[in-house]
Amino acid sequence: MFARGFTALCLGALAALGLTTPSPAVEVLTGTLRKVRESGTITLGYRESSLPFSFLDGTGRPVGYALDLCLDVVDDVAREVGLPNLAVRYEPVTSENRIPALVSGKIDLECGSTTANSERRRQVAFSPVTYFSATKLLVRRDSPVKSYRDLADRKVAVTAGTTNEGALRNLFAQLKIPATLVTGRDHADSFAMVKDGRADALGLDDVLLYGLLAGAGPDGAGFTILPDKLSFEPYGLMFRKDDPDFATVVAGTFGRIAESRELRWLYEKWFLKRLPNGERLNVPMSDELRTNFQVIGLQD
Repeated sequence: MFARGFTALCLGALAALGLTTPSPAVEVLTGTLRKVRESGTITLGYRESSLPFSFLDGTGRPVGYALDLCLDVVDDVAREVGLPNLAVRYEPVTSENRIPALVSGKIDLECGSTTANSERRRQVAFSPVTYFSATKLLVRRDSPVKSYRDLADRKVAVTAGTTNEGALRNLFAQLKIPATLVTGRDHADSFAMVKDGRADALGLDDVLLYGLLAGAGPDGAGFTILPDKLSFEPYGLMFRKDDPDFATVVAGTFGRIAESRELRWLYEKWFLKRLPNGERLNVPMSDELRTNFQVIGLQD
């Protein structure tokens, strides 16, 4: 990989001097790297309301933990393809269309809060784990719902295309709980259903629930998150399957930023420090994630 990256870098420099053309560099690249080299652009898919992973700040700019990780990957992709001024384009995606957008080539790397499970791995590939989450329920503080067992004959909001929807559907079927699932377009839409009384609870990854409450400001105090963990959700950045050269770049990026402790710093930036809206999540890193980051650094 180093030899190919060095060759691409040298050819790019020669091309800038008018001594050759960049076409030989393109010929040794494959998959996403070739696509990026030919277009001069890499497209990142982002979520509009998946705080703190991927969301719009007060100016409408996509920011977040997952986007910072993606931009580290972009830096290494730029070096690999010999384009120091590689352009970055941002494309909004939802839970429902993120995989089709990636597979079709509309985006090159998805920077959100996507669970890396076996079903999705049949269609796409994932980076090393960036976060461990679990499905939990959000309800109003004055709600009679104190557990998932209290949801009989009630409505539970979920975001379309999420693993939470499947987890809750299976749980209700197994325990014969006659609850009704209603779907929102995105997490903000799903939260709105609980706020305006169209749903009695919201089922979502716990960290995303914390993010919704932090983003709600003073209104967030009127809601609480129940302690029951209803599923296990390991997150990762998503990219196209069967693209070994791009996968090598992604793995190398994570090895580099884990060894330098940048992974730890980025976590603290988004989960412990003040967010763009002035709120804090105050979610300490779990022992599982800390160990995961240490292992990634050792593999570099």
